[in-house]
Amino acid sequence: MSQHTSTLMAATGQRTALESRSTPEPLYGGSTAGRRVTVRDIAAAKARGEKWPMLTAYDALTAGIFDRAGIPVLLVGDSAAMVVYGHDTTIPVTLDDLIPLTAAVVRGTSRALVVADLPFGSYQASPGAALHAATRFLKETGAHAVKLEGGQRVAQQVEELVAAGIPVMAHLGLTPQSVNAFGGYRVQGRGEDGEQLLHDAKILQAAGAFSVVLECVPAALAARVTEALTIPTIGIGAGSACDAQVLVWQDMAGLSPRVAKFVKQYADVAGVLHDAATAFADEVTSGAFPAAEHSYK
Repeated sequence: MSQHTSTLMAATGQRTALESRSTPEPLYGGSTAGRRVTVRDIAAAKARGEKWPMLTAYDALTAGIFDRAGIPVLLVGDSAAMVVYGHDTTIPVTLDDLIPLTAAVVRGTSRALVVADLPFGSYQASPGAALHAATRFLKETGAHAVKLEGGQRVAQQVEELVAAGIPVMAHLGLTPQSVNAFGGYRVQGRGEDGEQLLHDAKILQAAGAFSVVLECVPAALAARVTEALTIPTIGIGAGSACDAQVLVWQDMAGLSPRVAKFVKQYADVAGVLHDAATAFADEVTSGAFPAAEHSYK
């Protein structure tokens, strides 16, 4: 090989490496070069017009599956009150209930940005209360951000957390912690209420939130909010115009017995588990399990 050829190949290799580094990596499915997804990656995806998925997670094994699937953001939601602890609403779950679940999700992942949901009663009283709760999540679990519900009334809480270096995901529309005030799980933001929701979204962005969940709002309103904000919107029952979409994983995978209209079922995990449990029980009662290969000599 001539010196000229060697020099040309080296230059080409350097140029290819530089081009690779300058090409933005997709948020969904990308590797982010062996590091965690960050709020800067989330902002960059919005700027590129790139849509991305978010799922809930509550344990290390499930979180690891979603992480390896390339899901960039995992939410340890207060929905754990219902899908983990068996309550009818999200209201009963506490900070102490969610901390071990969040720590497990962080330990089970290596790439996903893990967001911890601030439960009802842990942040509404004051910015100081919100800072205390969020600080516990970051220090005791390793979570990378927190989520809280509400509009203008929690703007000071958002400002306090962001000033302390804690990224905040906001949540508007149907905020499940306010289900008693709403009189049930109802679509929010219709008519004049839509203007208030848009106003709240802009206030939360100004307060420093890095994203906002829009739950159970008309698709046209969600599109307006998405267009008006520079931070990404994450839809759940809010139409296709949002920058991202989130579902409770048990709903998405067919484990929940009842789901909302906006849920699409992508698997029948309940059926698979039922069949597996039945097959196991049948083999135990018949004596087929354990067989010789499952026993020690």
